[in-house]
Amino acid sequence: MRSYARYARMLPLARSLAAAGAAEGLVVHVVRYGPPPGGTGADASLVADAGWAVEEVVRRYGDVPVCLAGHGTGGRAALRAAGHPAVNSVLAMAPCLPEAGDRQDPEPVRQLVGRQVLIMHGTNDAHTDPRLSFRLAERAKKANRDTCRFEVHSDGHALRQHHAEVLALASDFVLGALLSRTYSRPVADALAAPPPLGLRMPLAAGFGRSLRP
Repeated sequence: MRSYARYARMLPLARSLAAAGAAEGLVVHVVRYGPPPGGTGADASLVADAGWAVEEVVRRYGDVPVCLAGHGTGGRAALRAAGHPAVNSVLAMAPCLPEAGDRQDPEPVRQLVGRQVLIMHGTNDAHTDPRLSFRLAERAKKANRDTCRFEVHSDGHALRQHHAEVLALASDFVLGALLSRTYSRPVADALAAPPPLGLRMPLAAGFGRSLRP
């Protein structure tokens, strides 16, 4: 059920992007992650699936820029798999990140260098602590200035309460990263702002309505 939930959460964004970018050659694929072999190594399996998806894009379409987007554990997989040469951007929505323990290395960020990175997280997420994505964004920003993070105030893990704004922000970022469109002012400001300002950027109510012609 979790695999299907991740898949279903990405469908509205996929449809929105396909409709907005088809005329400019944008192609959107949604990956349904399979269970890891033997039921173990789930994190490694998700990253491997994301890496396979990028390779498949290169095989089908050639030398094209790729944006990896994911929600929850899919968001973590997108961040982890960003080192592929074809990846130019990453969208991580409410990424499920582990608590850093004494014996656990922090989540890697070196693979994000040279990529456009946007993380968004609901402030009321009870499934994965939003402070963890902030800490990751802090470390990522030191290695890669093109990193920003938006906070969706009062929203939970599924980002349903402000769904329209979340969808508009995600679409604005992906279309800008892949099609060289001008980012909206909030995204451009978040990318340019020094930490912590650009890593705690509030997603404004009604975001997206002002972007419509």
